Amino acid sequence: MNALYLVALLPPEPVFSQTWALKQEVHRLTGSRNAVRLPPHITLVPPIRHLDAFESACTAALAGFAATQRPFSVSLDGFAWFYDRTLFVRVSEAQALQAFHAALMRWSQIHLPEVRPENRPFTPHLTLATRDLPPAQVPTLRELFAARTYIGTFAVRTFTLFRHDGQQWQPRATFELQNE
Repeated sequence: MNALYLVALLPPEPVFSQTWALKQEVHRLTGSRNAVRLPPHITLVPPIRHLDAFESACTAALAGFAATQRPFSVSLDGFAWFYDRTLFVRVSEAQALQAFHAALMRWSQIHLPEVRPENRPFTPHLTLATRDLPPAQVPTLRELFAARTYIGTFAVRTFTLFRHDGQQWQPRATFELQNE
């Protein structure tokens, strides 16, 4: 069977609860189900479809990568949009995250060739809602979030492999970065 996989950073508390509340608010306001199908996260490897056997190879490769990486900080500041499809919390001062992602892509070329480099640049962000936002509600949502602020910072000490079960994304393995 082909399964869908995703690799992402999940913010720890209190950022997790704060951004989860924002996702739930968007869901209540718009009915967007995509907003609440996955916990707050920053995507490192977008969804890829592979046979079930991929999971064990991916888990081993990602564990090896995690052992080579040190924790780092991520800062969040404000809201932005990708066109009218995706509302997100902006990652500010993203140099450490950019470097982490680049290292993951280099590692994957050797240890996990099933993960293909993307054609577009890595733009780290924490998605609040995407794809199923009703177009008629986007102007109101834009106005609402343009008037709001959000600032958060968290230490990245882990990242997670998710697998889609047909309804929602389920965490399959969490990888701890090397201790400082």
